[in-house]
Amino acid sequence: MAKDSFFTRAVSMYVDGFRSMTVGRRLWAVILIKLAILFFVFKLFFFPDILKENYDNDADRARAVRSALAPAKN
Repeated sequence: MAKDSFFTRAVSMYVDGFRSMTVGRRLWAVILIKLAILFFVFKLFFFPDILKENYDNDADRARAVRSALAPAKN
């Protein structure tokens, strides 16, 4: 019988642990919902769409992105 690798045993341990949870499932659901809300709030308030604010159309936005990514010419 082949010896299982560390990775296989670790994954098996976590899968068995999550499968046998009762209260933990509800707690993980609450944690995931909180994270989703948190990232949504961060996106809204801390990461504004600067290209949309500074440029009127897609062509101008594309030009701005291409010029920012272009290598500097000496």
